[in-house]
Amino acid sequence: MNLIFGIFLIIITFFFMEFVAWATHKYVMHGFLWYLHKDHHVVNKDNKFQKNDFFFLIFAIPSMILIFIGYEYDNLCLFIGLGIALYGFGYFIVHEIIIHQRLPFFKRSNNAYVRSIRMAHKIHHKNLGKYGGTSFGMLIVSRKYFKL
Repeated sequence: MNLIFGIFLIIITFFFMEFVAWATHKYVMHGFLWYLHKDHHVVNKDNKFQKNDFFFLIFAIPSMILIFIGYEYDNLCLFIGLGIALYGFGYFIVHEIIIHQRLPFFKRSNNAYVRSIRMAHKIHHKNLGKYGGTSFGMLIVSRKYFKL
């Protein structure tokens, strides 16, 4: 397989994962697996980890399987697995470090995009319940949050 096509496939997979993450957040996390996600909205500050932290497995396991299959048998799976893994890494950076500041690397920013994703997430977390939430995505932010 052509390396340029592989890099293109990684990029396409990365961006497609934003829609997968949006749907997973809205229909799985705020749906039938709410009991795992609830502690992310109603936080116990004494706990370093949350049940919600297990959701990384939803993306990490398929990514690892695809990378393994792709490495052994089929480059197509390798590039898709790498795209999912890169999205997971980006999600970790944005969600855990930039938004929730669970690691103390990124305290303040004057960047309009960073401020907008933090605002969208803050509004998402204003709703403490399973229903009635907004802003389920992570990297694609509505224009209205750039204005707030």
